[in-house]
Order: sequence, then C-alpha cells, then structure tokens
Amino acid sequence: MRIIISGAGEVGTHLAKLLSRENMEISLMDEQQERLGALDANYDLLTKVGSPTSLHDLKDIGVEHADLYIAVTPDESKNITSCLIANSLGAHKTLARIDNYEFLLPENKSFFEKMGLNHLIYPEVLAAKEICDSLHTNWMRYNLLLSGGNLEVCAVKVREGAEMLYKRFASGFFNHGKYRVVAIKRGNDTIIPRGNDQIEAGDLVFIVFKRENRHFILEHANKNKHAIRNVIVYGGSRIAVKTIMEMPADIHVKLIEPDIDRCNELAQKLTNALIICGNGNDMEFLKEEGIEDADAFVALTENTETNIFACLAAKRFGVRKTIAEVENLDYIPMAEGLDIGTVLNKKTITASYIYQMLLNRSKVRNVRNLTAADAQIVEFVANAGSKVTKHLVKDLHLPDDTNIGALVRAGVGVLVNGDTQIMKDDVVVVFCKSDVIRKVETFFE
Repeated sequence: MRIIISGAGEVGTHLAKLLSRENMEISLMDEQQERLGALDANYDLLTKVGSPTSLHDLKDIGVEHADLYIAVTPDESKNITSCLIANSLGAHKTLARIDNYEFLLPENKSFFEKMGLNHLIYPEVLAAKEICDSLHTNWMRYNLLLSGGNLEVCAVKVREGAEMLYKRFASGFFNHGKYRVVAIKRGNDTIIPRGNDQIEAGDLVFIVFKRENRHFILEHANKNKHAIRNVIVYGGSRIAVKTIMEMPADIHVKLIEPDIDRCNELAQKLTNALIICGNGNDMEFLKEEGIEDADAFVALTENTETNIFACLAAKRFGVRKTIAEVENLDYIPMAEGLDIGTVLNKKTITASYIYQMLLNRSKVRNVRNLTAADAQIVEFVANAGSKVTKHLVKDLHLPDDTNIGALVRAGVGVLVNGDTQIMKDDVVVVFCKSDVIRKVETFFE
C-alpha cells in the first residue's frame, strides 16, 4: 500500500512513524524542511518539501499512484483542497483533518464522498470522547473496549495497601482467572511481566478482564468508585466545548476561562455549563469556586504547563479525578511521573485512530496505542495452520516483550494462560512493545 501524508506536525509525524513499521510505502510532505528533519534517515519513509495545494508538488511526490492520501495540516481549508486535488490527480482514497463538526454529520457523508473526500477526522471530537469515557470509569486511568465489548482493558495506578502488590507472577497469586496483568509502566519503563516480576507501589498496571470481574479488580487494586456529579473544566478550548456537549445532563459543569471575550462566546454555545471568567491556577479563586466539592477537574487550555500545574493544584484540594490535555509529546512522561491523573494528547489519539483504520488486513482486527506506555494492543485473527495454533501458549516461544492477554472465540471472551490452545478464527488480544509487532504478526500468518 502506498500512502502519502501532507503535514509533518505531531499528527502527521507520529502517524508516519507508526506506518513506517508496516509493509507500506510511506511519503511525508511538508512546506518546511525543519519539520521533516532526518525522518527519512531514521525511519522507513520518504520525505519531501512541498505544498499540499501545489499540483506540481503533488504530482512530483506521485499522488496519482497513492492508495491513500492523508492531509493533516493545522489548516482545514488546505486539507480539504489538497484532498480534492489529490483525488482529481488519481489518488484512490483521501482523508482530511477538519475542524467543523457539521462536516461529520451522517447526512453530509455522501456529499463529501461525491467530491472525492472519503474520510474526515476531527481530533477534538475524538479527544472529547476519550475524556467522557474517562469520567465514566473514573477509578481507572484508561479504559478500552476490545472485540466489540467482549473484553476490556484498564490501566490503574496501584498504591500501598493494594492486595496485588509485591506478589511475584510465578507465585500463583494471579492464577484466579478473573483478570490478567499484561503490562506495567514503572517510571519511564514499560514492563511486559514474566514470572519473577511483581507489581510495586506507584506502578501503572494494565489489566485485561471481562466486565463482570470489575469489582474483583477494585478489591485487588484497593480502588473505590465514586459518582461524578460536579466537574470543573479549565480552559475554553475546542476540546472543552466538545467535551461539555458530550457530558450527560445530570453532571453539573463549571467552565473556567481567563479571557472575557471567549467567555461571552462560550455562554452562547453552552447551555449546560456555568461559564466563569478567572484563572484556574489561582488557588484562592479555585477555592471560591468550590474546587473542594468537585468530583473531577479537567484542564483543557492550549498550554501544556498550565494544564499540568492546574491538575496538581486540584489534587492538593483533594479532587479524586483529574485529566490533563498535554499537547507537547515530550511532556507526557513527566506528566505521568507527577501523578496528575489521566493524561491525553489529541494528536496521538488522532494518529492512532487513522493507524487503526488502515490496518484492516485479514489477520489484524484492531490496533490501539497506549499513550502512557511504550506498548500496543493488537487484535489478531488466527488463520488456519498458523504457527500460533500449533502449540499451547506457553510453548509458542513468542518474541520478548510480548504477552497474549485474552481471546474471543465464537463471540465469547476468554482470558488466556500458558495452557490455552489458540484455535482457527480466534480473535487474539496481544500486548507487545511497539518494535516487535511485525515479529508477532508472523505467528498468525
């Protein structure tokens, strides 16, 4: 498959790096050479300096032979124009990053298809959905549904007092069949656990389970659910607007925004939130606005540092659920280390969404990148006669940094252990480090 990406910002660059690991021909184009850097030397892709709306540059990069043309610059109009030109020049499919929610309405899909725009993606809408999901499962840092909801993955921060602490995996403590620990984030390291590993206080633990066993995880991780009724959102960004629009009617929302003009705009758009003009990093102001009674605090300003410090302030006031939008990818490990709660980045969410959409091959059902860890969740379909069906899991000799967590057989989710025999047509949930996914894939061919 030949894919051309226009826009070497964080979305385009992250996506290009993800796709470069696949058996695809990737080209990345941007108007500024400094954004491209030495990507072509460090990754299996080609780079080109050029304009996404230039016929000459699009022809020069070979857009007429592209199976998919992706425009993810920050400019919506440029992305749409670029996709229309690419389609006219012969690109088989196109995808544009947009900023107008109206374009996503189902009744407009055929209109854009006729124009030559096959896919539209709105990063702020994807981020808003992640935030609302996180508020719903507030004792978890992350929660993902797998295989149509047959299985779930959660990430929980495990603190002193939890029953699952300091138990070696070889001890048999985790052989209860209620959940399976598939990855551990400790500091900057991602651990795919083996027999001598154990969970330590402060670890972020990734667990696969069936929904009926959530309460068992709550007990073992020493977590408590709490109802979310009062939410304070700091920052009147587009993500904030979409998030508040998605929130259920029974949640009371206060939106704090420092700019008075923006407050007036937001008051016209949002009827389900109280708009307050003020500084969300001012401790006295937060106290006056009832931060101590808030069930959740969500920092969504355009400034990463502001969001991190605002969440730290909310934690000091005892807010149990905090979420920060961290725009700078380099700051994500630091934010995780500061224990500020759930960290999200709309650019990685967007890139991962596109990446997942592209991997609709016969043996790969789904791919999710874990923002907090250097790992991926991949759903493979076991082909008849494939290596993975010929031995018990414990005898497969899987690559290092790989863990099979669960499978779905005939629509039923099953946790996997060493004695599990994978069968033809099973959907197998694999956790692995990002650099071994190709090796794992060979077991399913």
